[in-house]
Amino acid sequence: MTARLLLARHGRTVWHAENRYAGISDVALTPEGRAQADRLGAWAGRNPVDAVWTSTLSRATETAAPACAALGLIPHRDPELRECDFGTVEGRPLKEYAAEDPEAAAAFVRDPVAHPFPGAEDPRAAAARGSAALRRIAAAHDGESVLVVAHNTLLRLVLCELLGIPLADYRRVFPQLRNAAVSEVRLDGGTSPAALLSLNLPVDGPSADRQG
Repeated sequence: MTARLLLARHGRTVWHAENRYAGISDVALTPEGRAQADRLGAWAGRNPVDAVWTSTLSRATETAAPACAALGLIPHRDPELRECDFGTVEGRPLKEYAAEDPEAAAAFVRDPVAHPFPGAEDPRAAAARGSAALRRIAAAHDGESVLVVAHNTLLRLVLCELLGIPLADYRRVFPQLRNAAVSEVRLDGGTSPAALLSLNLPVDGPSADRQG
């Protein structure tokens, strides 16, 4: 048996417009982000969801709140689902860092795992903790459907880890997880590879209620 994990990035935040790296910073949702959370909640209420897990950062818990209300569920909060710490680039756009240190920024773009930002969390460690968290969730909800609300970089690293894709390629293979869109993964609590069934599925529009 496997669990059906419905991975969602949190709603849009006040740092999105300027493409600022929001890692461990607790950044608020915008009105648009709250509307995205409401749409995700309405979608969850129309689909089979047995449990909700979130990162401990407020932008994730606030995004999950409408789904929990629609489903009558209390969310499980796991600090291992938090976003990566981006070190000296936390709260800054990449272009600002590139203007300050163009060689380091170019090295990051070529291989963000071998050349992470100064003071940042090791992407390999982030992938390991996030993957372990999803394995624990899958083991706890065998045969069930679970909504997991977390973060863009963490989830992309975790998808690479679980699917056997080199971590260095996470920015190329998964350029972006859209805010409050759903990506479906089938996963067990052991070591079997994951199966990615959908990516960035919108929660409104014609395909919103069609899950494989």
